Amino acid sequence: MTAGDKAVLPRRRRRRAGAQVRGVPLPLLVPALIGLAFLIVPLLALLVRTPWSSLPELLTGAEVWQALRLSLLCATAATAVSLVIGVPLAWLLARVEFPGRGLVRALVTLPLVLPPVVGGVALLMALGRNGIVGKWLDDWFGLTLPFTTAGVVIAEAFVALPFLVISVEGTLRAADPRYEEAAATLGASRFTAFRRVTLPLIAPGIAAGAVLAWARALGEFGATITFAGNFPGRTQTMPLAVYLALQSDPEAATALSLVLLAVSVAVLAGLRDRWMTAG
Repeated sequence: MTAGDKAVLPRRRRRRAGAQVRGVPLPLLVPALIGLAFLIVPLLALLVRTPWSSLPELLTGAEVWQALRLSLLCATAATAVSLVIGVPLAWLLARVEFPGRGLVRALVTLPLVLPPVVGGVALLMALGRNGIVGKWLDDWFGLTLPFTTAGVVIAEAFVALPFLVISVEGTLRAADPRYEEAAATLGASRFTAFRRVTLPLIAPGIAAGAVLAWARALGEFGATITFAGNFPGRTQTMPLAVYLALQSDPEAATALSLVLLAVSVAVLAGLRDRWMTAG
C-alpha cells in the first residue's frame, strides 16, 4: 500500500461514518433523541434551578455537614465490609464449581432489582430486635442494629455488595487461571496463590467494584430509612437530608442534590477509562 492510499483511507472512513449518521431512519432517530432528552433534561434542570449565589451558605450549615460527614463515613465503612466479604464471594462464584452455583449467583444479584424498601424490611425481619438473627444478637450480646449508625452501614452494604461482586467476578473470569496453576505447581497453597498472584491481577476490577459500591452506598435511601430511620447526626445521610429538605426548603434540597450529582459524575469519570478499555 502506497502513502497516498494510506492518506485516502481516513477520508473514506469519515465519509462512511457520515453516511451512516445521515442514513439513520427517522423511526429510530426520533425515539433515540427523546430518550436522550428524557435523561439529560432533568439533570440540566437541576443545574439551572440550583441557587448558585447562596450555595456556599446552604452547604456549610451544621445539619448539612452532619449529613455529608455521616454519608461519607457510612459509605466508606459499607464499602470496606463489601470488600471483606465480597471479594471471597466473587472468587467462589468464579473459580469453584458447586451444585446450585447459578442459584447462589442469582441470590447475590437479587438486591440489584429488589426495591430498596423491601430490602430494608428484610433486614428488619433478619436483624431487628425480634428478627431471626437479631433477637439472638440482642439476647447474647445486647447488640441492637436497627435505627443506629451501624444499621446505616449494614443497609448500605446490603445494596452495594452486588456491585462489587459482579465487577470482581467478571474480572476473575477474564483473568487467566494458568497463573494460579503455575503457582500451585511451585508449591503455593491455594490461598497463597490467591493472595500473591490473583489479587494483583484483579486489582483494577476490585478498585472499580469498590468505587461503584461506594457510590451506590452513598446514594442509598429506601433500605436506610426503613432499617435505620432518619435521625439527624446518627442515621440521617445525604439522600435522607434531601428528602427532608424538599418538604421545607427546596433550595437546600437542590443544593444537596447537586453534591450527590457531582459525586456521581466524578465516579463515572473515574471509571471511564476502564469502560472504554473494556469496550
